[in-house]
Amino acid sequence: MLLIDGKKVAADLRQRVKNDVDALVRAHGRAPHLAVILVGEDPASQVYVRYKEKACEEVGIVSRIWRLDGGITQCGLEKLLTELSHSDDIDGILLQLPLPRGLDASRCLALVDPKKDVDGFHPENVGRLSIGLPCLKPCTPYGVIKLLEYYGLSPAGKRAVVVGRSNIVGKPMAMLLAAASPFGNATVTICHSRTPDLAAACREADFIVPAIGRPRLITRDMVKPGAVIVDVGMNRLPDGKLCGDVDYENVTDLVSAITPVPGGVGPMTIATLMSNTVEAYRWRREAPACPVE
Repeated sequence: MLLIDGKKVAADLRQRVKNDVDALVRAHGRAPHLAVILVGEDPASQVYVRYKEKACEEVGIVSRIWRLDGGITQCGLEKLLTELSHSDDIDGILLQLPLPRGLDASRCLALVDPKKDVDGFHPENVGRLSIGLPCLKPCTPYGVIKLLEYYGLSPAGKRAVVVGRSNIVGKPMAMLLAAASPFGNATVTICHSRTPDLAAACREADFIVPAIGRPRLITRDMVKPGAVIVDVGMNRLPDGKLCGDVDYENVTDLVSAITPVPGGVGPMTIATLMSNTVEAYRWRREAPACPVE
């Protein structure tokens, strides 16, 4: 059984990003600049933003955090996003989700310049991803593909099941696995809460990517011998411990490769955010290579 070490792969990617940042500073005179907007006091969001701030510092990306009161109006938030989108000093924009009640995330995300959309959530980037055009890709699904690339685990010609249909992970994950690329070309099934027999669907899969947020949902009897599992789930148990969407301890002797939780997909999300920020900077500075016009 191969343990897919997300910490190791993320460290390798961050080092490559750091090298790219150093080269861009020499070529253009300044580092990429990431703007992060945090609205309200959500504890998990506060933690995620600190992680992102630290990662930027490590690779040489300049980051600035806008910490906004949860009572900000929709108009006020949209005004800030519009200003940042038009600022030549800002290369990437990240709006930390979820937003407090009363704020429309879809409207806000649509205002971000697609060329600065380092989360890959803008409708234009989603559309380009769906038809196989270059774009900024959602960080977590892109991180999963990077893990598969690092370990040479190609899903090409294989059956893949994605459990979950969120716009952030499930849907883009399915598109990336089905894409005409060396680490795509899979036959993909998306399963969700209305799937009549999840166990049967999973048993047919050579690759399983659970991303539904239900602790240990994928049990041993649902896994095909030799399958590859990349567990996107992150759940906190009553005892405070973290676990994924897979019953990890009871499937490790059955699978050919699996990610741990924590230490699997999680570190890759921030590493690919750093990579996307560098790409956004490069595309804006080197216009002919920009995929979003």
